[in-house]
Amino acid sequence: MSAVHFSTEEFNTAIANGPAIVDFWATWCGPCKMLGPVIDQIAEELEGKITVGKLDVDQSRETAMEYGVMSIPTVIYFKNGVEVKRFVGVQTRDKLLEAAKELE
Repeated sequence: MSAVHFSTEEFNTAIANGPAIVDFWATWCGPCKMLGPVIDQIAEELEGKITVGKLDVDQSRETAMEYGVMSIPTVIYFKNGVEVKRFVGVQTRDKLLEAAKELE
């Protein structure tokens, strides 16, 4: 199972209900394409524990602005609607998984 591609409405629902990891990305972003498979791996590993998804900043500009996403990729960790951690730029799978432990 790969990461869910959220609409703005799905994003709002996902982050409100328990732990979630969201990759803010765009189709034209080279580093985002590098991080994409890593996010999909994490989604598989955390399935049933943490919601893992992607939000296209071109399709959800207002949401990206609301969360102050200035550079992509940006990965934000949420717990019950509250941001608890953020990474900007390409990160390793291990670093992202280690940070996910704080959500469990």
